[in-house]
Parts: sequence; structure tokens; C-alpha cells
Amino acid sequence: MNVTSISQLFAVVILSEFLVTNSAAFFFSSLLSKTTTQRNILSSQKFDDADGNKQKPHIIIILADDMGWNDVSFHGSDQIPTPNIDALAYNGVILNNHYVPALCTPSRSALMTGKNPIHLGMQHSVLFPGEPRGLPLNEKLLPEFLKEVGYRTHAVGKWHLGFFRKEYTPTYRGFDSHFGYWNGLQDYYTHITQEPDPQFSEFRGFDMRRNLSVAWETAGKYSTDLFTTEAVRLINEHNATEPMFLYLAHLAPHKGNQNQLLRAPDDEIAKFTYILDPERRIQAAVVSKLDQSVGEVMDALRSRGMLENSIVLFMSDNGAPTEGLLSNQGSNYPLRGMKDSPWEGGIRGVAAIWSPLIMKPKRVSNHMMFVSDWLPTLLSAAEVSKEHLKNIDGHDLWPTLVLDKLSSRPEIVINIDDLDNYAAVRRGDFKYVIGQTETGGAWVGASGQQAVELNGRRKRSVKNADGAALTRNFRERILTADEILELRRRAEIKCNVREEDKVSCDPMKAPCLFNIEKDPCEMVNLADKRPLILAILEKILLKHRLSVVPPSNRDGDPKSNPSLWNNTWTSWDDPNPLALSYRNASETRSYSGPAVALMSVIVSLFIIGVVTLLALKCGKSVSKQILDQNGHKTIVCSGTSEEESYSISKLLETKKNGVVRCNDRT
Repeated sequence: MNVTSISQLFAVVILSEFLVTNSAAFFFSSLLSKTTTQRNILSSQKFDDADGNKQKPHIIIILADDMGWNDVSFHGSDQIPTPNIDALAYNGVILNNHYVPALCTPSRSALMTGKNPIHLGMQHSVLFPGEPRGLPLNEKLLPEFLKEVGYRTHAVGKWHLGFFRKEYTPTYRGFDSHFGYWNGLQDYYTHITQEPDPQFSEFRGFDMRRNLSVAWETAGKYSTDLFTTEAVRLINEHNATEPMFLYLAHLAPHKGNQNQLLRAPDDEIAKFTYILDPERRIQAAVVSKLDQSVGEVMDALRSRGMLENSIVLFMSDNGAPTEGLLSNQGSNYPLRGMKDSPWEGGIRGVAAIWSPLIMKPKRVSNHMMFVSDWLPTLLSAAEVSKEHLKNIDGHDLWPTLVLDKLSSRPEIVINIDDLDNYAAVRRGDFKYVIGQTETGGAWVGASGQQAVELNGRRKRSVKNADGAALTRNFRERILTADEILELRRRAEIKCNVREEDKVSCDPMKAPCLFNIEKDPCEMVNLADKRPLILAILEKILLKHRLSVVPPSNRDGDPKSNPSLWNNTWTSWDDPNPLALSYRNASETRSYSGPAVALMSVIVSLFIIGVVTLLALKCGKSVSKQILDQNGHKTIVCSGTSEEESYSISKLLETKKNGVVRCNDRT
């Protein structure tokens, strides 16, 4: 068989392989891209595009970091006014039984996957900067689901789900873009992250990225302002006829590095001189900047005409760390405990949702909800078929949010952490706790009751950027002050337990049992009085233990040291980490399945064409190097008007003086 024939056969084989592979890719991509033909209860309310097609809603998640229950004024505190967040909450649905894991990484893992962290190996502690691990790559994330049905997906702010290899970073996990930081904390101005792990406490590096490139130009600029500006820019530049998913994960009000105070602009701090504690005063300024960010985002959505078809979720990832090395002076009052604890102060998160698709807004919902429910709930709102949601723990609570229907969630496994030796579960009104973390179970944090005059505060709840965005040029009726006050009263938690009725509890010695509906502050231990309920909850916990995935935590890697990588936190386990440590790191964009398949076909056809042309050219001009029996290189050249082909064996037989002449035909 001659060289031309071999080349042509090779081309046919390649073509066949690519056609088969990419036909399958087209088939499966189209299969995954199909949305259910059965309309949900809100489909008739969705807006039509120019062609009369139903538009999917824009989805905006604004995630606060370490915000305490008492750090928003819609829960009853007058100390830190949050008028923009309040306006969103009062005009939407206040979620008063919204549960989250007690720490950042587990909470974000559940949000992105729809799974409980115990089924991801992400249930223990947080992801430290030098840890070579991340959210498992075999997990399909919320932005990946949304991209398959046409969403443009953008992440702004904190990631905290892994970066030791670039495959763990946002633009490899379904986001079209990411502007923010990969770690769990940073300084608000310098954007330097210090390793909290005492073993590597000297590790310090810059951590602000635009996709994979280091964003050095952001140094000296306030994190909250940077993230707000980016979110507004993305909204302003977005094609409003396409659905958008914006994940805005703020640093605020998380503390910066552990050996420094929170930081906020001086003019913002000056607004809170009535707060006597100087650290709490700074925390109030940090929360105030976060509140302003919410207003700016809402106003940008309104200006682009996107607000009328948007779902806006505001939530905190966990409770506030009231005490300790990373305390941000947040308050979970009147709840028990704080961040990194199984008590309500650590796991009952601030949350509210607003959307014109909600048919029964302006209410307080006490339906149980866990953060893993957001993936199936938001995908339901986007009409993504449930058949693609396999092996998740979350419940679709869209009907509950929209129509105030009963929640389908009977219980919540708050956590099973065998490294910290504690577990907690809630079933109906009752909650079971065994063991606890080093943070303890005290009632800590400012009540915030001594603050601003109420009438002025509640007026600001509707006369602000967010309130205006919801009421200007839109079908939103302005709430009266009395209506706001009534919603605020319903959202406020009060303990109402007499001193003589309190029953103490030490979960390190024996399990604790509480009726959370009647005793949200966990002051009355019912373990001795309700042994049957205690046994039922223990059985539920035992059932869930059978499916627990061992924690994925690993020791820190010395190679993560930013001093090795241009003083940046980078993907140190990549083949070329230094390439990701500069401003212009190579960017990659994730494409949909059909796009990848089409590009593969184009590239393969190009390769086939090149191979075929070279094969046809072979007879006209051949240049080869052949190693003769003595190890000498032999060069064969030919250029004739006739097509010629040569066998290698004949060439070897006819070499003369180290040269094979082209006229020695086969």
C-alpha cells in the first residue's frame, strides 16, 4: 500500500471517529438541554421575548458572609439599619426557618450542588488556603445546569470551593466569568489573604482574580465597592433578552485576616457614632456598605428592564462569629450559639427572596428550608426538567415560596461531623443535638435594642434605592409603615421563657432535645420529658450516618506558599503554576456540549484536509530521513512532474554511498 493510500485511510478513520464521537456529543447535549414540556404553575406569568417565546427568569443570588441573625433590621434590631435589604424582604418573602451549615465552605458546597455536605465530604471545617482539595469535580453545579438551558452565568466575589488546580476554579465549574477571590477571606483593601492554619501562618499572598488573571489593579480599593461595581457592570452589559445567573458572593461582613480589625470607609463608620463598642461600630459600617450594594444591584436590574422578570435571593452562608480569632462582632441575638456550632445562632441563616413571580408576597414564611433546596428550587423556576436532578438531597420548594404551600421537607440533617464529634438533626418542630464544637453553646451578641428612632428607620425601608427600584415604574404597591411594622414583628424571634422553666443541657454528656417552634432560643431541654421523640430523632440520625462520606480534609501543602508564586495564591498543583501568577494568565472559557462538538468537527476536518494535501504532495516533493544500517542519516529528495511512490524496503536496498536516489523506483 503506498503513502497516499495510507494517508487517505488514516483520514477516513479519523473522520469516522470524530463523526461518531461528535454525533453522540450532539445527541447527549441536546438531550440535556431539553426543558420539560409541562409548564409549572408560574409559566403563564413569564415574560415573552420579541418572538413570543417565554423568557426564563433572571436569577440573582446575593450571599452575605458571616452575617448574624440580628445584623439586619427586618429581624427587629434598630441598631444597624439595613433599608435596602429590608425593602427586598418586606416586598418578598422573609424566610424565618432557613437553615444553613455552620461554616462557609460546607454552606457554599450545598448551595452549588443541592447536596448535604455529609454526602460531599465537605462537612468538617472550612477549606484552608493551602489545602490541596476542593468541591469534587464529579459534582455538577448550579451554573452548569443553568448554562444548559441558555443562561449566561457570572460569579462575583468569594469562591472558597477550591483552587489548588485550576479545574476547581469558577470558570471551570460552569461560570462564564469570575471576578473575585478564591480563598475564604482577605483584607478589604489590600486583598492579601493570610493562611489561618497556624502551621503555615506566615503564608501571605494577593488574592483577587479576573477569571484566571491576577487583578493587581484592585489593590487599595474596597472589596464591597469592587464587587458591586462588577455586578452592576455585568447587568448593564447583559443582553436582557437572554436569562442571566448572577452569583454575587460578598466578603462582607466576614472579618479580614485574623490579626486585624474589620475595615470600612471612615465616612461610613462616622454614621454609627451612637454605637459605643468601636468594633461593633465598624461592623455596622461594613453591613451598611453591603446594604447599599443590594440597592445598587436592584436599581441596575430595574434600569435595564430586567427586574420585572427576576428572582432575587439574599442570604447569609451561616451565623456570625461573635467571639474568637475571626470574630466580626456580629450578633445572632437572641439565638443560642454562633458560627461553627450546631446551635440556632450558627445555622439559622438570614434569608429573603423577592420576585414578581411570587404570587403571595409580603409575608413571613416559617416553612423549613435548607440551603441545598435552592438548586432544585431555582431550577424549577427556570423550568429545568427534574429528571436531570439525580441523587441530590434538596427539595423543590418553588410552590412553597410562590403560593405559600406546605413545605415538602420533613427534616434537616444539620451536620454529622465525626472529627469534631457532634451531630444535629431537626424533624418537624423538634431538634436533636449531641456533642458540640469549641465555640460552645452560650447566648452571646448585642441585642441592638438601644438604637435609632424607629419611625425614621421604617421610613427609610421604602425610601431608598431598593424600595424605589421595587416601586418605580413597576406594579409594586408601596407598603405602609404599619404593614412594615407588622412584618417586622412576625420576623422577630422572642424567647419568652421564664427563668424557672429553663432546663439546662450539656450535649457533651448526653443528647439535647428542643421544641424549636416553641423554644427557638434552645433554653428548655426536653430530652428527659420526651424520650420517644428523642429515640425517633436518634433513629433518623443513625439512618443518615449510613450514607456519610468521610471528610475530605487534608494537611496543608508547603508548595502553596505564595512567596513561591509571585506572592499570589495560585493553583500550585497545576503543571505550570507560575503562569497563573501574573496579570495575563491564559484564560479558558467553558463551552456548551454542542459548541464543543461543532468545534471538534471543524478542527478534525481541518486536520484531515491537511493530511490529505500532504499525502497528495508526497509524490511531487518528498524529503525523508532514513537511518541506514550503519547509523548514517539518508536523505531522499525528488521533484518530478509524475506522481511517484516508494517502498521503504526498496529505498533501503538501493541506497548508494549513503544516498537513496529518487529514480530508484519500486
